[in-house]
Amino acid sequence: MRSGMFHYGGCEDYYNEPHFLEACFLCRKPLASNSDIFMYRGNTPFCSKECRQEQIEFDESKEKSLKLSSSSSSASSSSSTRAIRKSDPNKNSTPNKAVRTGTVAVA
Repeated sequence: MRSGMFHYGGCEDYYNEPHFLEACFLCRKPLASNSDIFMYRGNTPFCSKECRQEQIEFDESKEKSLKLSSSSSSASSSSSTRAIRKSDPNKNSTPNKAVRTGTVAVA
């Protein structure tokens, strides 16, 4: 057995898939082996600071819209629950009880 010889036999498509550092994640421009690679969020490569910044801004806007939609949906669901409670005459906060006025209970 020769040292330094390894074979990956798990997946045939392994050799057909491009390496993640071959192209810019955003514009798909090939990354040169002798140029800088700008990384973002672990292993996401970009060809320039501009491409990386564009992706950062896109991710931030997406996160903001998700936060706004989740907070507005929870607020609308709680307000709709309040509206249902107010509109349902059978769901009073105090049940119907006969109350006699002018009587004092002494214990």
